[in-house]
Amino acid sequence: MLIKDYVQEIREVINSCSLVTSFNITSDERTGDQGFIVGEISFIDGSILYWREFVNVKTIINRGMYVYQYMTPSKNLIFRYDNTRHHKKLNLPNFPHHKHDGTEENIISSNAPTLIEVLQEIENL
Repeated sequence: MLIKDYVQEIREVINSCSLVTSFNITSDERTGDQGFIVGEISFIDGSILYWREFVNVKTIINRGMYVYQYMTPSKNLIFRYDNTRHHKKLNLPNFPHHKHDGTEENIISSNAPTLIEVLQEIENL
C-alpha cells in the first residue's frame, strides 16, 4: 500500500461518520510507504478530535507514533489516546499505549486504537 492510498482510506472513513461536520488532513509523505499525517475533525456538537500519526504502510499498517485527542468545544479534554513513552513508572500492561480519560492525570492502559475505533467511541458517547 502507498501512503497516499492510506490517506484516502482515512478520508473515506471520516466522510462516512454522520457526526462529522468538517475535517482537514495534512500529510507529509516521507517515502512512498511512510508518512506523517495530521488531522482535525469537527463534530455536530462542537467537539473536536485532533490527531496525528507517523505511519509505515509497506506491508502492514504500523503506526510508530499516534495521538488522538478528543476535546469539548471549550477545549476541555474528553479523552486522549497516545503511545508517548512518558508513563513508564505506572507499569501499564500495554505500555506505551495508554488513554487519558477526562483529565491528564487519569491514565489507564489501552490498546492502540485506530482512527475508526476512536470515531466509533465518539459516536457511542
